[in-house]
Amino acid sequence: MAQAMMKNSRITLIFETGMNEKGEAILKGKAYSNVRKTATPDQLQQAATALGTLSAYPLVSVERTDNFDIF
Repeated sequence: MAQAMMKNSRITLIFETGMNEKGEAILKGKAYSNVRKTATPDQLQQAATALGTLSAYPLVSVERTDNFDIF
């Protein structure tokens, strides 16, 4: 049976930086690596909200990306 071991984790904060000529939102992401593997969604949301307040743009969403070794 295959097993997975988490290698690393990162979060990406997505900001709305404006509108294009069609009226659609322009989104930009800022990634932060070396996220603690055991961090809960609540902890990540709290950290992302704190980091988001440092930006001039509104925080739209937060994404977590986990990488695994499968063996």
